[in-house]
Amino acid sequence: MLKTVGLGLQDFEQVIKEKNIYIDKTKFISEWWRSNDGVTLITRPRRFGKTLMLSTVDKFFSVRQGNNEELFKGLNISQDAEIMKECGKWPVLFISFASVKSDTYEGALQQFKWLFTEWTAQMAYLTEKMSSKDLEFRNKVSYDMDDMTACQCLNTFCRWLCDYYGKKVIILIDEYDTPMQEAYVNGYWGELTGFMRNLFNSTLKTNPYLGRALLTGITRVSRESLFSDLNNLKMVTITSEKYADCFGFTEEEVFGALEAYGYDTEKEKVKAWYDGFKFGNTEGIYNPWSIISFLQEGKYESYWANTSSNSLVSKLVREGNVDIKKSFENLLQGETIETEIDEQLVFGEMDGNEKAVWSLLFASGYLKAVSVRDIDGIIKYELKLTNYEVVVSFSILVKRWFENAGSNYSYFVKALLEGNIDDMMDTLSEICEDMISSFDGSGKAAPENFYHGLVIGLLVELRDRYEIKSNRESGLGRYDVMLRPRDKKDNAVIIEFKSKRRSEKGKSLDELADMALKQIEDRKYETELVSAGYDKDKIKKLAFAFEGKELLIKEG
Repeated sequence: MLKTVGLGLQDFEQVIKEKNIYIDKTKFISEWWRSNDGVTLITRPRRFGKTLMLSTVDKFFSVRQGNNEELFKGLNISQDAEIMKECGKWPVLFISFASVKSDTYEGALQQFKWLFTEWTAQMAYLTEKMSSKDLEFRNKVSYDMDDMTACQCLNTFCRWLCDYYGKKVIILIDEYDTPMQEAYVNGYWGELTGFMRNLFNSTLKTNPYLGRALLTGITRVSRESLFSDLNNLKMVTITSEKYADCFGFTEEEVFGALEAYGYDTEKEKVKAWYDGFKFGNTEGIYNPWSIISFLQEGKYESYWANTSSNSLVSKLVREGNVDIKKSFENLLQGETIETEIDEQLVFGEMDGNEKAVWSLLFASGYLKAVSVRDIDGIIKYELKLTNYEVVVSFSILVKRWFENAGSNYSYFVKALLEGNIDDMMDTLSEICEDMISSFDGSGKAAPENFYHGLVIGLLVELRDRYEIKSNRESGLGRYDVMLRPRDKKDNAVIIEFKSKRRSEKGKSLDELADMALKQIEDRKYETELVSAGYDKDKIKKLAFAFEGKELLIKEG
């Protein structure tokens, strides 16, 4: 009898008792326990089974579970007699920071305090062995407790558990980095850093009641930001070989599930859509959310894109400099980029940091390494979008960036294709007025960011009809943007941007536009199109000249 395909289930006991499909990853428990690492931080992209894994670890070790061994009957871990002796023998403190999402620092602190207060309510039985001093602290734990009390909560909870059970505590923290990501996106990263550093130091460094700890998240936040002087911290990122096949589904596991559920003829298409993840040296890893969604729905969609707002990824690419946007356009065209990768992210240094953007996209699973080169001691990664689902995901993400532009965006695209300069000017001016400050994020960034972001939007709208290329050599130089029609009956378009710089001080927008058109002619940007057999009369040459929100478009 086939098991139920349950989507989004993150409680191990529920999965087993309700007989939902479960890919057995319990060997992780043996590997982690035998490693004897004091504090382990594991990073994996979202929806890769991190929460379910922590729930599995909790249900295995927790002294409060009651039916531990029965839940694991027949699973891989049940064959490990030595580790099974630890089953149900340990106090466990399992907490998730997934809900700490706020627009403000004060709101984030309130959510932390709510979490800790709820924990004390659930663990009321511990009061049986509390001293008067402990009871006094417990009474301080409330929705309006002071920040210092909140920082000491997890440390104190550990002591209560240790005192009650007479054993050191296993601490499990899920989505440890969610509060930091939200703080960065909403502009209070510096404020939250101090609180979280104190919280983690109290919990993981100066805590004599800690047996071992396991943390999961998407990113590896720098040690200096959160884990200063924590010598017992073991970092396991997506480039680490350790636990490589413990998160996500292997191809063997995926193909086995496809056969079991009657999709054996879909293997190659499923591979094209959802394969491509690599942890350590282990390739052929699939995103569990996508595979379970496919088994449930039986159709190909970008399931992964619909599970998160991707606010941090969106912010960094949307507000990135021109080079980031150009590279992003190339990625969407199926090409690769080469860059260094820094897996240790410092959120306070990410603005405008191109390496940090690609490092985040790599850690988040959107990019995969095609090759790795050592150039004089500097490691360079050749990266591309992970699979077809990710391409679709980013197409959806880019469309969302332009939702505020409403129908004007479609009008602009229509006017561009028809060569209607007046309509292009009118609609782009309205889009610019509505969006440029929010699109930049700060409102102070160079307006090139907006215009190149708009070109990325064109990729989504026109991908079926045009090949969109940017910053490529043609003739005697590099054009800014080229729309190369797949049907040679359609018009091709060459676009050159000009904005006022110090060297062009005093020049009007009209003069800037003329400079752009002259550049297109002098550097023979149409060479690539003509050589490919496109009719010269069907090549439109456009100049976009702008200063702030003022712009002028001219055709050559």
